[in-house]
Amino acid sequence: MTTTALTLEAPDTSATGGCCAPLVRDAADPATARDLARVFKALGDPTRVQLLSIVAAHDGGEACVCDLTEPVGLAQPTVSHHLKILVDAGLLDREQRGRWAYYSLVPGALTRLATSLAETAAN
Repeated sequence: MTTTALTLEAPDTSATGGCCAPLVRDAADPATARDLARVFKALGDPTRVQLLSIVAAHDGGEACVCDLTEPVGLAQPTVSHHLKILVDAGLLDREQRGRWAYYSLVPGALTRLATSLAETAAN
């Protein structure tokens, strides 16, 4: 039986400074990446996407939590939990009026998200 030696050579990286082509534009910085991830994590649940859509489509652009339980088929505490995540992600505003909380879209939040995502993709 004959053995053959295998020789591996590293690619010539002197022209590019590394094994891959260099970056031609800026990538997302850590803070931007964290912010985007937080928002996308909030939107990663179909119920939260549905709640966001219902609030946006509601008369006057705001909805009471009491009006959101039936369309999603969940109990009020569960809906409130989902809404809190959307508020924490900067997508919804919350206003307490007596016993009920009313939610509305943060003005420009979805536009900023789309712009940020487009800039990240273009960068």
